[in-house]
Amino acid sequence: MTSLIERSNEYDGKIAVLTFNHPPANTWNLSALNAFEEAIDAVEKDAATRVLVLTGSGAKCFSAGFDVTDAANSPIISPKARNLWRRIDRLSIPTIAAINGHALGGGLELALCCHFRIAVRDPNVQLGLTELNLGIIPGWGGTQRLPRVVGRALSLEMILFSKRVSPEGALEIGLVNQLSDRDRLMEDALSFARELADRPPIAVRWVLDAMKAGLYEGLDAGLDVEAQGAAAVRDTLDREEGFRAFLEKRKPVFQGR
Repeated sequence: MTSLIERSNEYDGKIAVLTFNHPPANTWNLSALNAFEEAIDAVEKDAATRVLVLTGSGAKCFSAGFDVTDAANSPIISPKARNLWRRIDRLSIPTIAAINGHALGGGLELALCCHFRIAVRDPNVQLGLTELNLGIIPGWGGTQRLPRVVGRALSLEMILFSKRVSPEGALEIGLVNQLSDRDRLMEDALSFARELADRPPIAVRWVLDAMKAGLYEGLDAGLDVEAQGAAAVRDTLDREEGFRAFLEKRKPVFQGR
């Protein structure tokens, strides 16, 4: 049986890649969410993992969101998806969405949880939160995360009118960080991930945790976590390596210690 979530490791295990494999649109039913939860659990338990990349199988969709054929499980699916999307949003390792096709509804909401988004350069691909066309609203975090990325006015326009944007349009409004040709998308995402994986992982974690605290708990909480992190990294071997490499005029090799 083909796995609904395929996991691979790259760069000596420092990069985990999770591929949604639920054709034709990589939608989310209860089985797919359960498989995704198991995959996230494994990533979080793997101390070697420094970066997570999410992508969809095939060339059609990154993810088109909720699987309407599993509507009977909707009371279970929606809370579970909200919780899993929140876990991605709050991971203490960098996350990259490699958007290989349409990202609609819950699929775009998941991409919004990632720290970085790289989309395929394809004018036929569309990104949007189109739930209002069905008389419902984005329910997996879209009303909160989209405004934080592109601003309130653009978010209201996209959501209230179910407006879709192309990858080029998404780049213009800051919804994605960069575009890649289809045959280069994963290599570009992995190249970006390798650069992140080479950064000092303890310091990276503290930066992400400080930003999360500021975003979700307020400025003072964020400043407190930042101060804790600044103190904690002073005692790391990575700090010693960073200063030594600077003086020796070479690239540092951070071990996460």
